[in-house]
Amino acid sequence: MKRLAKLVTTRSKSVLYGFIALVALSTIFGIQSFGALKGGGYEDPTSDSARVTSLLSTEFKIDQPELVAIIDFGRSADDPLSATVATAFTDRLNEYPEVEKLDSYYSSGKAASLKSIDGTAVYFFINLDDKINQAQVATAMQDEFGSGFNGASVYLAGMVAVTSELNAMISTDLALAETIALPIMLILMIFVFGSLIAAGLPLMVGALSIIGSFFFVWVATLFTDTSVFSANLITGMGLGLGIDYALLMVNRFREEREAGSNVSEAVEKMVLTAGRTVLFSGMTVAIVLGSMAIFPQYFLKSMAYAGVAVVGLSLASALFALPAALNLLGDRVNKFTLYKGAVKHQDEGIWADIARSVMQKPIRVLLVSVLALGSLVALGNGVQFGQVDDRILPRDNRVVAASNIIRERFEGREANPVEVLLKGASDDQVVEYAKALSADDSIKSVRTSEGYFEAGEQIAPANPFDPTKYAAGDYRRIVAIHDVESRGTSGLELTDRLRAIDTVGIDEVLIGGGAAVYTDSQKGIEHNLPTVLLWIIISTLVLLFLFTGSFILPIKAVLLNFLSLGATIGFLSWVFIGGHLQFLLGDFQVTGTIDTSSLVLIA
Repeated sequence: MKRLAKLVTTRSKSVLYGFIALVALSTIFGIQSFGALKGGGYEDPTSDSARVTSLLSTEFKIDQPELVAIIDFGRSADDPLSATVATAFTDRLNEYPEVEKLDSYYSSGKAASLKSIDGTAVYFFINLDDKINQAQVATAMQDEFGSGFNGASVYLAGMVAVTSELNAMISTDLALAETIALPIMLILMIFVFGSLIAAGLPLMVGALSIIGSFFFVWVATLFTDTSVFSANLITGMGLGLGIDYALLMVNRFREEREAGSNVSEAVEKMVLTAGRTVLFSGMTVAIVLGSMAIFPQYFLKSMAYAGVAVVGLSLASALFALPAALNLLGDRVNKFTLYKGAVKHQDEGIWADIARSVMQKPIRVLLVSVLALGSLVALGNGVQFGQVDDRILPRDNRVVAASNIIRERFEGREANPVEVLLKGASDDQVVEYAKALSADDSIKSVRTSEGYFEAGEQIAPANPFDPTKYAAGDYRRIVAIHDVESRGTSGLELTDRLRAIDTVGIDEVLIGGGAAVYTDSQKGIEHNLPTVLLWIIISTLVLLFLFTGSFILPIKAVLLNFLSLGATIGFLSWVFIGGHLQFLLGDFQVTGTIDTSSLVLIA
């Protein structure tokens, strides 16, 4: 730290301008990261469901559609005029160079399951090139078909459509939040820091860390899939850490100046004291966020990449750019004060009174605080974590409308079925397994190479005109149509029930599809969570011990952090699972779960 302190005081201009230049240069690449960020990333690549997805692609040449279009003619889908419109719609979709494959009610032998209950709407399944920005294609299709096509209504659903709308909503909301929050935050910073110049320093630290972090996100996108949620993490943490670190450093600098140190001496002492605190704080946060890389899902790994990047850049900004700026500014950091004495270190005032009151009655305050936080923790009793689907969007969103049509007007979730692969199964074993599968109350129909099944019985022989591929290599494929929310508790329970079906005599049974992907993802998180928590606890204890030299303080810090985390989860559970405070937060949809990624943001 001594060498760093000397560097920022003897070469202040070189350090500050060089740092700013590097960050500015990085924006050339960092800005490209936005187009490479992806939605999804919830799948566990080591799971059975991931194997099913891979085998369907490599052995059966079948890929799940990225987009699901529903076209509603307002009359029978079998009417010749409807067929003409459908043909024109098919031709238009095929004109998109990003569309690799297109299936529909008409190309699949007019299967009844691909037509709505009232017979007026049908499915189109769209596979997109996985090397392009699929969300942009979804947006283009929404814009073109949102007002209809040749008199028919067109709706787009699927996770790519959700991602497209989510990206647009995040961009709009971030712009609105920044428009509102930044002026308010600047005013608050002026009051907190006491002067206009000092109030700009945390914004400098935050801006440099945010801008620079996207360069490392761009690097990550070159080697691995990276989630769109990483952008949210960078923005929120960059500003938060910038304010936190700048407040520590500036206050220490002012204290040293008041104590009689010249500007350079004050900066050096600031780096050696407050700078050391900032360093250990940042290292702790980075190690905690880095633990997200232990999880197999790339949306959590992305949080690790983005989190470590923004913490690292925040540290670099606070330890290099900020001290150099203070050394150049000197006492001009206190210019444009709000009132006399605003920048003076004070031991009197409301915060001093609160601190003294707490120290005078520590046991009483501790008990009240623990009880208050404990009551919030209790609100989270039975909390369940899930993953985002269309219900994260506002109720009036066009993708929500499309998804609700699937829920309400079609017999089952044809676009997202249960996919079962049986290895080494005979025809008779396929029939018996299909009967057991169709006996589940949530399974509407089952299709196999040996026939169609419902309610535990075979209802029809195999259709020789069914284009579905049911066998490849050693595997037999079974398609089961269900009526549950794949990305929710009902999807998890369905998967568990199906995996409990007796499979004696069959070499291997693999269950995939949306519900199984969700189940395996949640269980993958549960399986790795103890390792992550152990890593966080041990690394935090070690770092805080090295910083404080105390055995008690690190333990206290960990316990209080878990208590505050539990209280936050409890409050979120009360709001978003209980459906409270909608008058304040808007008419959000209650799904019965909290998004797993929110854990990362609050931890």
